[in-house]
Amino acid sequence: MIGMSILKIAFQAIWSNKLRSGLTFLGVVVGFTSVMTIISALEGMTAAIEEDLAVLGPTTFIVSRVGGVITSHDQWMEMQKRKPFDPETGDLIRESCNLCEKVAERTGSGGTVKRGGNRVRDIYIGGTTANAIDIIDMEVAEGRFITREDDLYRRHVVFIGDLIKEELFGEVDPIGKDIRVEGVRYTVIGVAVKQGSIFGDSQDDYVMIPFNTHVKEFGEPGRRLRFMIKAVSLEKLNDAMDQVRMTLRSNRHVPYNKPDDFNIFTADSLLEAFNNFTRMFRMILVAISAISVVVGGIVVMNIMMVAVTERTREIGIRKAIGAKRSHIMLQFLFEALITTLSGGIVGIVIGFLAAEALVDLLDMDIAPSVLAISMGLVVSLLIGIVFGIYPALKASRLDPIKALSYE
Repeated sequence: MIGMSILKIAFQAIWSNKLRSGLTFLGVVVGFTSVMTIISALEGMTAAIEEDLAVLGPTTFIVSRVGGVITSHDQWMEMQKRKPFDPETGDLIRESCNLCEKVAERTGSGGTVKRGGNRVRDIYIGGTTANAIDIIDMEVAEGRFITREDDLYRRHVVFIGDLIKEELFGEVDPIGKDIRVEGVRYTVIGVAVKQGSIFGDSQDDYVMIPFNTHVKEFGEPGRRLRFMIKAVSLEKLNDAMDQVRMTLRSNRHVPYNKPDDFNIFTADSLLEAFNNFTRMFRMILVAISAISVVVGGIVVMNIMMVAVTERTREIGIRKAIGAKRSHIMLQFLFEALITTLSGGIVGIVIGFLAAEALVDLLDMDIAPSVLAISMGLVVSLLIGIVFGIYPALKASRLDPIKALSYE
């Protein structure tokens, strides 16, 4: 009962000093808004990258001349000097890797697609083999994917992304109709399931044609050639990667004391490299935003100190009629906790909404992390305790005689 009475008095004190309480509340809200905005936006971006990489599948790895997360100019320049893969490299991998279930060649170039008066520029024109759809998690929304016969006979057929369908066909069924890819006529055989965007870049602005057709129309892939490989099982993934690595090192005559002159990576390795590369950047962002929370706590302490000074006579009267030091301390501590907790809750909500608006500009989706929300509430309570304890102790230690005579 005493605790409820003290809590009621704390609410009344906050309500009777609306301006001061409002300023304290605003300081806490600003602090938590900045922290939650940064944390939620980072979580949303990381989740979007994870979802984008998930199409590779758990048993898939990619072999390329260059690639991965490039962290320096020297690394980029070293990759550019690497020699391209031989055209027979794919067959060599199939023959030598008994732990590789499927191997698909992949190449690509940029260009323009057109239908009538509609055109889409700067799209990715990919060339791939028929089994690529069995290696990466690509879903067909309409029609079909490229077949082995399409690739073998170099047919002019094309599998298009959702954006190409929207821009060139609108509501018209595209299956069986023709489009021009860099001026050459192709027949649409299928449409991919919409993937959306990441960092503002559409993942649906591409077309896929048979690998051999791409070679015929655009020339040997050379430096653009890469391989998508599916291991026989997740347990054998690393062994399959080692088999491919040894085959390529031998074929490319890489000395035993030299690093690979090619890249082998999985979705997990790409995500790990990305997280390692951005970890310091994320820590700095969170640290900078956390400063505003500390500033909000200092605002709470300063205003609570002012409140103690202004209410010295009130404290003296309460002590004179029997209030204990613990009662006075709890009253002021409750006031700080109520302010910081309510400000924390509002800051968390505003921060999440601000982060959602931010990532909407990049066309991503985010969901509030339970851990982030829980940590926000815990921190708001800790801020109230840490920065409210000193004013509360000072109030509880006032001498009632001196407090009653305070003017």
